[in-house]
Amino acid sequence: MSDAIVESLQRNFGFAELRPGQREVIGHLLANRSAAAVFPTGGGKSMCYQLPALMLDGLTLVVSPLIALMKDQIDALQARNIAAARLDSTLNAEEYRNVMQRARRGELKLLYVAPERFANEMFRSSMKQMKVALFAVDEAHCISEWGHNFRPDYLKLAGFAKQYNAERVLALTATATPRVLEDVCRVFDIAPDCAVRTGFYRQNLTLLLEPVDDPDARTDMLLHQLKSRPPGPTIVYVTTQRNAEDLAATLKSRGFDAAAYHAGMQDMDRSKVQEWFLRSDRGIVVATVAFGMGIDKPDIRYVYHNNLPKSLENYSQEIGRAGRDGQPSICHLYACPDDLNVLENFIYGDTPSAAAVQNLISTIFSQSEQFDVSHYELSNDCDIRMLVVRTLLTYLELEGYLEGGTPFYSSYRFKPLMSSKQILERFDADRRQFLSRVLAQSRKGRTWFTIDAAAAAWALNEPRDRIVRALNYLGEQHMLEVEAEGVRYRYRRLRMPENQQKLAQDLHGRTLKREQNELARLQQVLDLVALDDCQVRALGRHFGDEMAEPCGHCTWCQR
Repeated sequence: MSDAIVESLQRNFGFAELRPGQREVIGHLLANRSAAAVFPTGGGKSMCYQLPALMLDGLTLVVSPLIALMKDQIDALQARNIAAARLDSTLNAEEYRNVMQRARRGELKLLYVAPERFANEMFRSSMKQMKVALFAVDEAHCISEWGHNFRPDYLKLAGFAKQYNAERVLALTATATPRVLEDVCRVFDIAPDCAVRTGFYRQNLTLLLEPVDDPDARTDMLLHQLKSRPPGPTIVYVTTQRNAEDLAATLKSRGFDAAAYHAGMQDMDRSKVQEWFLRSDRGIVVATVAFGMGIDKPDIRYVYHNNLPKSLENYSQEIGRAGRDGQPSICHLYACPDDLNVLENFIYGDTPSAAAVQNLISTIFSQSEQFDVSHYELSNDCDIRMLVVRTLLTYLELEGYLEGGTPFYSSYRFKPLMSSKQILERFDADRRQFLSRVLAQSRKGRTWFTIDAAAAAWALNEPRDRIVRALNYLGEQHMLEVEAEGVRYRYRRLRMPENQQKLAQDLHGRTLKREQNELARLQQVLDLVALDDCQVRALGRHFGDEMAEPCGHCTWCQR
């Protein structure tokens, strides 16, 4: 490790040395080579781009799907006087402009964005004018259709890295099988010798995998374990939101300090649960898989799976949140065959019929050359789940049929915070007349007014953007409370398919293949539970990490 790296590490982060794997990854990046890092959860992936960002000339662009992780890392970096910022959905227009101005002036070393940000044409155009020294992609396994958490937005990231002339790319993940890592390296053009994988095995984790025939017995077994083991911060993973609410209520009724966490809760309520759990030394969060992503709590002592995880990748990611402080921690899974119905139904529900895919293709290619659509409406009209609609449209982009543009909101609703007279008298005559005409285009509900921006633009013979800017300005000045509704996505048709029916058949075939992959992943979980061998060693082998000896502390080894 060079003196410059050591000096920068100590001065900026207060560490004397790098962790295993970090040295190799950073070495590749500083030698102007792209790299991949496969480290376990808590293995120090973020240092692999944060340290090089300070040593490279230019901007490090970090792509992450986790807003909570972005906020935590930005706060930590800014506390160390490191110039870092983020662009996410929580920023208002003025905050967004300020961040982009700092980036254009070269004042930022790190800029964090969500994958969805690249749908914005203005952002894409701005990035082309900047020097991108490092393009870092967190959760990089999402790019692979062989991965467990495929996201269509990720498929286009490699193309954006090339468009911005990124000098080097870093792909990071905690859960890549050898096949997924090979896919990631191929897509991002990373040489195999620059893919660094650290050991999967963590000696401080005890993995208990227990078959359960009676689903009702699980709660009693969980209560028994919670009572008999020393208290400590605990996550209990369940499959559905209803399960989370019911089990949390049961635990609270038995005297445990417990709370539910799931995607159906309000953002504020989820934040309260997170903040409470981070402070607690014995809190229990009963959660769907949404919990834990980006939560930096090193002293989680227990992770229970009250329902089967969807895959070994999900299981590995979730148990990886236990014992990140290196202290002994227990991961206990109750494997009940009754869970298969729910999980298989999730998988089958994501697979559209051949007729539904044909309907989607017919709808898309009956549009004019430039068009906009609502993914929500397409999902309903074609009877295809929203994520699958987005995935199929992404395939059409990547295969050169469509080009995506900046999404926009079709309508806005607002609630006056003062009378219309008070609002209008704050402006000169021309603006007063314009705003009066805009407000007259709205429809009054019980509390909120609604305005269709496109219809108002046509009626007033004004640019739609002017109407949207006016509403946003009134919101920023606290004259109105403004909310955007009905996001629509712009596309430009680049070419027509030679045979629409064949194209629909090919796309439907890809959804069937995904279904088979997901069912196979679920079977791998059951196979691990029933395995007559060291389960930790088998799990490591799944991720390309061969252990010479049994671990000594999984269910099979103990029994």
